[in-house]
Amino acid sequence: MRRITLVGDDEDEISSVIKDSIARKPDWLIISGGLGPTHDDKTAQGVAAAFGKKVVLDTIAVGMLKKSYARHSTNLELNEFRLKMAKIPVGSIPIQNPVGSAPSILVETDSGTKIVCLPGVPKEMEAIFSENILPRLANTIGEYYVLHADYETTGLTEAMLAPILSEIVCSNPPQSIYLKSHPRESRANSGHKNDPRLLIQIVSKGKDKSEVEQRLNNTSKMILEQISKLKGEVV
Repeated sequence: MRRITLVGDDEDEISSVIKDSIARKPDWLIISGGLGPTHDDKTAQGVAAAFGKKVVLDTIAVGMLKKSYARHSTNLELNEFRLKMAKIPVGSIPIQNPVGSAPSILVETDSGTKIVCLPGVPKEMEAIFSENILPRLANTIGEYYVLHADYETTGLTEAMLAPILSEIVCSNPPQSIYLKSHPRESRANSGHKNDPRLLIQIVSKGKDKSEVEQRLNNTSKMILEQISKLKGEVV
């Protein structure tokens, strides 16, 4: 994940943000929300506008809507508002919503970026992402490992650990390791209520499992040694 952007329910703003994102040529652009039947649901229109296209009533998407309503045993008329959820940008691909009604939308751009529009309702978004998008991502990325370790410390400030964290990040390949210190409130019943507390987060990433494991182990060792040297304590 490189960037997260929040944009309002405005077609021009959505279109502008998409254009800005596509210019950076990401592999994937994931959009959540704005696929429903109401006037403020404008994601499909924003995506279409970004590429100079129109939204059209897609027969496959209409079939997905019917399937969704049948799944809930809901005999609802597909009026113009409900059919709005089946209007997608020309050339895009609808994806069945296994939980709710509005289909997701997949757009493959000429530059190679894949845009996926997911519903904003969390359980719907998670279901479509897990069942349909995650396998596509996995197929694109291939073998990839992410390992992490967390250490909570007392007696140390962020500034005290900043040098070692910077040294570790600079000495490893770009994007292979993520280090972050998070200040925590002191716990009244911990016996260290007047000491600063930190959560140290270590994430090692890469395609070679043994390298990822070794990097995590080496990083953990270096940080734990520095904590001890600075008279801090892992709690």
